[in-house]
Amino acid sequence: MSTPPRFISGPSRYLDDRLGAAGFFKRNLRKIFPDHWTFLLGEIALYSFIILLLTGTFLTFWFEPGMGHVVYDGSYAPLQGVEMSDAYASALRISFDVRGGLLIRQIHHWAALLFTAGLVVHMLRIFFTGAYRRPREINWLIGIALFALSLFEGLTGYSLPDDLLSGAGLRITQGVLLSIPLIGTYLSFFLFGGEYPGEDVIPRFFTLHILLIPGILLALITAHLVLMWVQKHTQMPGKGRTEKNVVGAPLLPAFMAKSGAYLMFTAAVTAGLATFAQINPIWLFGPYTPADISAGSQPDWYMGFLEGSLRLMPSWEINLFGTAHAGTVPLSVLIPALLPLGLIITGLVLFPFLEQWVTGDRREHHIADRPRNNPHRTAIGITAITFYGLLWLMGANDLIAANFHISLNWTTYIGRVLIFLGPALAYLITYRMCLGLQRSDAATIGHGVESGVIKRLPHGEFVEIHAAPSEDIEAHLEGKTPVPMLPGSTQDGAGVPPKTARGPLGRLRLRMSRAYGGEKIPLDGEHDGHHDGEHARSGPPAKTSHE
Repeated sequence: MSTPPRFISGPSRYLDDRLGAAGFFKRNLRKIFPDHWTFLLGEIALYSFIILLLTGTFLTFWFEPGMGHVVYDGSYAPLQGVEMSDAYASALRISFDVRGGLLIRQIHHWAALLFTAGLVVHMLRIFFTGAYRRPREINWLIGIALFALSLFEGLTGYSLPDDLLSGAGLRITQGVLLSIPLIGTYLSFFLFGGEYPGEDVIPRFFTLHILLIPGILLALITAHLVLMWVQKHTQMPGKGRTEKNVVGAPLLPAFMAKSGAYLMFTAAVTAGLATFAQINPIWLFGPYTPADISAGSQPDWYMGFLEGSLRLMPSWEINLFGTAHAGTVPLSVLIPALLPLGLIITGLVLFPFLEQWVTGDRREHHIADRPRNNPHRTAIGITAITFYGLLWLMGANDLIAANFHISLNWTTYIGRVLIFLGPALAYLITYRMCLGLQRSDAATIGHGVESGVIKRLPHGEFVEIHAAPSEDIEAHLEGKTPVPMLPGSTQDGAGVPPKTARGPLGRLRLRMSRAYGGEKIPLDGEHDGHHDGEHARSGPPAKTSHE
C-alpha cells in the first residue's frame, strides 16, 4: 500500500490542520508489530487492569469503607440481626440488593486474579526469551515494580469486605509487621491506628486501593507502553528478521483489530467466570471478629507462597539478652514473611545486570532467544518457579493432609525437604532438557525432518527418508546465537592472564562466564544426503518495518 487508507489520512489531515500532528499519526498508526502468540500474554494483564478500573469505579458508588458497628437488616436472612462493620454490611448490600452488584463484584475479583496472573506469565516470557536485555532494562524494572504493587493492591482489596476470611489475612499482616525488629510495633500502630484491629485500617486500605496504588500502577503501565513503543517490540528469530527490522502486521488495522478482539475475549472470560464460578462468598464467612477463624481458610493464589512459608518454617526465635521480655525476634514469622519474596524480587531486579557482568554482553538485542538456547537462564527460571510453587502448595498442607489422609506433620516435614531439594532437581532436569532440545534442533538442521516414508536400500537396510524443513522453520532454528562470553577466556601468548581474570573476583567472573556462556550444542548447518523434497513455501511475505 503506497498511501495510507482514507480512514487514516482523513482524521490525520483534520488533526494536522489544527495541531500539526499528521506526520506523527501517519507514522505511528502504521507501526509494525510482530505476530507471535506469546506477545499477547502481557495484554491479558493490560485488559484485566482496564476491567478492574471499570468495575472498581462501579463498586465505589455503594461501598462504605467504615468500621463503625451496625446491625444488619438486609436481604440475606441468615445474617439479619448480626452486628457487623459498615464495610461488611455494604459489601452484603452490593451482593444482594444492588442490581448486578454481585456480578460486578465477582468480575472485579476474577479480573484481579487474572491481572496478577497476566503479569506473572508476561514476566516469565520476558525472562525466558531474554527480552530484558539492553535497551530494555528500565522496562524490566518497571515490570517488577508493577508485579510488587499488584500484590499490595490485591492485599488491600482482599481485606476491604471485612469478612472473617479477609480478617485472618489482616491478622497475618499484623503479625508480619510485629516481627520486624525495633520498628514493628510502630508500623502496626501506624497501619491500624492503635491496637489491632482498631477503627482505621479499612478506610486507609480503601484509600490505598482506589487512589494511591492504582494511580502509581496507571503511571507505570503508561511508562511501560511508551518505552515499548519507542524501543520497538522484540521478535522471535525467523525468516527475514534481523536486529534492525520488525516483521509483522501494522497497528491499524491488523494489530488493533486483533487486540480489540482480545480485549472482548478477556472481558467475556472474566464475565463467564463471574457468572458460573462463585468466588469469595463473604456471606458464608460472616463478619470478622478477632476471636474467630474459619477452618481451611486460604488466601488468593498470589499470596499463597506466604502462607506456605509460614507453615514450613520451624518455630525459631531469638531472645535478646537471654530473656523474652528484653526483646524477641520471631524468626518463624520474620524469615518466611520477608525472605522468599525478597529472594525472588531481588533476583529479578539484579539478574539482567548480573548476566551482563558475567557475559560481558552490552549489545542491543531485538531478537528474542528461544528458552532452550540459553539453558542456564532457563534452568534458573524454572528453579524459581519450583521454589515458589512448592511454597504455594504447602500453603494448603492442611487440606492435602485431610483429603489424602496423610499426617499433617509429615506434609510439613516433606515440604521442608522439598523446598531445598526440589529447586536443585528442577535446575538439573531443565538444563539437561534444554541440551536435549538443542540436539533435536541440530538433528533437524543436519538431517531434516522425519517424513514417515520407509525406504529399503539395495543391501537390505531399511531407513526413513528425511525431508528438508520449511524455510520458516529452518530460519527459526538457525536464528540461534551462542550465549556471549567474556573476551580473553585464555591467557595471551606472553602468559599474562587477561585483565578480566586478574584478582579473585576476576577469576570467578571468568569461570562463571565459561560455564554460563558459549555454544553448548552447535547446529550442523550443512545438509547431508538424507534431505528429500523441496523447501516449503507458504503465503506472501510479512510486512517489514525498519526502525
